Amino acid sequence: MDRATPDGLAVSPSSIVVELDATGRDSGVELEEPNEIQHPFDPERIDVVTRTPTVSLLLSRIKRGSIDLAPDFQRKAGLWTEKAQSRLIESLLLRIPLPTFYAAENEGETWSIVDGIQRLTTIARFIEPASVDISPLRLSDLEYLREYEGFRFNQLPGRLMTRLEETEVVLHLIRHTTPEEVKFNVFGRINTGGLVLSQQELRHALIPGAARALLSALAQSPKFLTATARSVSPSRMADREMALRFLAFRRANPQEYSEQDFDAFLRKTMWELNSETEAERSRLAAEFDAAMTCAHDLFSYHTFRKQALGQRGRNPINKALFEATSVNLASRTPAQRSTLVAKKNIVNDDVVELLADPVFERAISVGTGDVGKVRARFQMFDEVLRRHDGTA
Repeated sequence: MDRATPDGLAVSPSSIVVELDATGRDSGVELEEPNEIQHPFDPERIDVVTRTPTVSLLLSRIKRGSIDLAPDFQRKAGLWTEKAQSRLIESLLLRIPLPTFYAAENEGETWSIVDGIQRLTTIARFIEPASVDISPLRLSDLEYLREYEGFRFNQLPGRLMTRLEETEVVLHLIRHTTPEEVKFNVFGRINTGGLVLSQQELRHALIPGAARALLSALAQSPKFLTATARSVSPSRMADREMALRFLAFRRANPQEYSEQDFDAFLRKTMWELNSETEAERSRLAAEFDAAMTCAHDLFSYHTFRKQALGQRGRNPINKALFEATSVNLASRTPAQRSTLVAKKNIVNDDVVELLADPVFERAISVGTGDVGKVRARFQMFDEVLRRHDGTA
């Protein structure tokens, strides 16, 4: 069983530190040491305003499509319970202030809610359920206002309906004039529920479009779930980030990678995927599935995980190893992948040897977004496959 460290991480039995999910449990993914900041931003470029909109104003924005709630974005796996939602409405009726909301202003003055999605969705579900396409909320399990058990919004006394609609909330809005890298840095410092938002949670909240649906589909695909042994927790979107990393390096030649900011590279990929044709996105999805199938056929129990000769048990999934493995396999022809699977024992032996190489080990463990390390891990893994895929 994994043990927690004082800083909220977890350590696997093999002493590999793992990320935690939104519930504080092992996410199934090895923690990466962060890349050093190459270009610190100028704090003078932060443009944040504080607003106190009424609930009625927020709901009108939702109905007009001026607020993006990223409907499949959950801070934790699953929606709040009916009880939790009802207690939130009860708090508003009791005039108890809500925690602060955080949002980003987009072009056209639309807002993307970064922190407070479930709170705002709950309010909309109770007052204007059609605006969020969810069945109306009936109050239940109330603690103080039990006389309103089972009530919908329009069944409340008029004064309470008015109280809800005229409730003001505090909202910090980062203006659209703030550069994207600054915006992500600022939101990355928000701490809610004891955890800061992950970079993929931020990308999902702040980059709307078709890429969201594609990443969701890939993360839920049977091929991915089988290859990862369903061990990657979806609650903080580590699974979607893995899919995004595959797409990023499948679209861009890893040997020509020259980005100084790895997170910016992934953000750019999401924007570009939004502009791709549906046919191209489908092609990439098919390549992803093919790579997942081949990886599982080759490495089975240790797919995308560090392993040593004679090792018992298995390590958490390593995201950089996932990239190098999946993208290199996707670049092979079906015949080459079949050849590799036919030689899987010797391929496994060579990969175990590669994982013991200090250069490769660092390339998948520390500062994995560094240009030299990106190129090294892809090239070294490719060389192993070339020895056995029939091309040499």
